[in-house]
This record gives sequence, structure tokens and C-alpha cells, in this order.
Amino acid sequence: MSLIVQDGEPVLRKTSASVPTELFGTPELNSILKDMKETLDGQPDGVALAAPQIGISYRIFIVRYDRIVPPPPEGEPFPPAEVGIFINPRFVKSAKRRVEMDEGCLSVRGIYGKTQRHNRATVEAFDADGVRFERGGGGILAQIFQHETDHLNGILFVDHATDMIEVNREKHA
Repeated sequence: MSLIVQDGEPVLRKTSASVPTELFGTPELNSILKDMKETLDGQPDGVALAAPQIGISYRIFIVRYDRIVPPPPEGEPFPPAEVGIFINPRFVKSAKRRVEMDEGCLSVRGIYGKTQRHNRATVEAFDADGVRFERGGGGILAQIFQHETDHLNGILFVDHATDMIEVNREKHA
């Protein structure tokens, strides 16, 4: 498990490199993905994580789908962890309509603001074995795709957020 780097670290402001074809299906890539999953698992309020957030300048992000659905009724078990892996993602479609959304970031702890995001987006990416796929979504999933892709391009949500507030809370390690 890695520490999540915070705003001010140069890796967060760099455009990440594409994952080379020869890295797909290797122990090295699997190790990066395992580290990303373990790191995200350790952040109960986190729904997604980009590789630069753990200091790795590759175009990779992961999404915890089970954390973007409403919690189960009291007494019911939480769904098992379901992680989506997006390597070398690119947008293939996005809605013209933008919506204002509340946003925060594991690399900008304690700061929240409002962002304008496309309300629907479709991403083309590769899985850990190099198989190409497309995944579309609306609402929070579209927001995640845009937020995480911003990370891969050296952009943080605070660069374009409005109505920012600081919330005092204990930092997560």
C-alpha cells in the first residue's frame, strides 16, 4: 500500500506516459494495479484513484464501482469490492450538457468545491491484459472518468472548481 501524494508533489502536475504495450500482462503492471487497489481500499471515502496519486506517472486509473451505489439497507451486507481498471483511457463520447457537481480529491484532502462536468461520458481503455473495451456512464461515474483523466493530464479539480470550502478533518495516511 502506498501513501497518496498531495497537491504540491510534481508528479501530480505532469502529463502521464502511456503504458507501453509490452507492459500489459506483466508482473510489473500487476504489481502497480495491486498497489493501487490496496491504497484505494485503505481510503473508505475514496471511489477512484489515478496512478500519479501514488507517484506513478502512467495513464492508469481504477474505480470502485461498489462505492458509487447507495449503501444497502441497515443490516444488509455491503456489496463485494468491484474494481474497474482503465489503462491508457481516452474519451470517445461526452454529452454536451454539463452539470454542476460537488467534488473532492484524495490528493487535495479537506478541500471541496463545485465543478462543471459532462453529465455523460464514454471512455475507451485497456484492461490489465491489454484488451480494449468501452465503458460509458452518467452522473458520478461520468464525473469519475473526467476527474481521473484530469489527473493523468496533470490537472487537479481545484484548478477549475468554484465555491471551494476547507473542511477540518483528520488526514488519512
